[in-house]
Amino acid sequence: MWRRLLLVAAGFTLLAADDRCGCDPAIPETLKIRACSLTNEAGKQPQSMEVFFLKDTNPRKSNRTLVLPRRVLPGEMHELRHLSPSERNKLWREAIAKAKELWGDNWGVAYNGTRVRTQCHLHLHIGKLLKGVDSGTAIYVRRLEDIPVPKDGTGLWIHPAGNRLKVHLNEQICETVLLR
Repeated sequence: MWRRLLLVAAGFTLLAADDRCGCDPAIPETLKIRACSLTNEAGKQPQSMEVFFLKDTNPRKSNRTLVLPRRVLPGEMHELRHLSPSERNKLWREAIAKAKELWGDNWGVAYNGTRVRTQCHLHLHIGKLLKGVDSGTAIYVRRLEDIPVPKDGTGLWIHPAGNRLKVHLNEQICETVLLR
């Protein structure tokens, strides 16, 4: 029993280290901590499902939907850089399609940086883009393949800009540009 409690405590401590996580589907006790709840949800999805959606359960974010890859990386703080290019493109494609379905042309998709994330499992936030938000560092891309992959633990957020996507880079808290 003590060993299992130590594993759970270690998992919470490791989350703060930005690159390690205590979530391990082989040890069900680790999936009971809050930081592993999305990893737990991923494990409930059919193996054939590569991407899935969840309504954000935080009552302060009632207008948000999460999009997640099904694949679990035990012991890792899941980041976009851990996905293959085809997995990333599928995640972006599914997220943008759902965002358009929910919010028309007023959508935004946000990926928080590792320092502010409260969950180990990779997830994107989908929501209505707040009017007038902007940030200093941004680029425009035409293709999903051109969305940069943060390599330094930072996040990014994207939204439509005419026939292109505007990608805001080098931020930690990105989801605040979306309607709560």
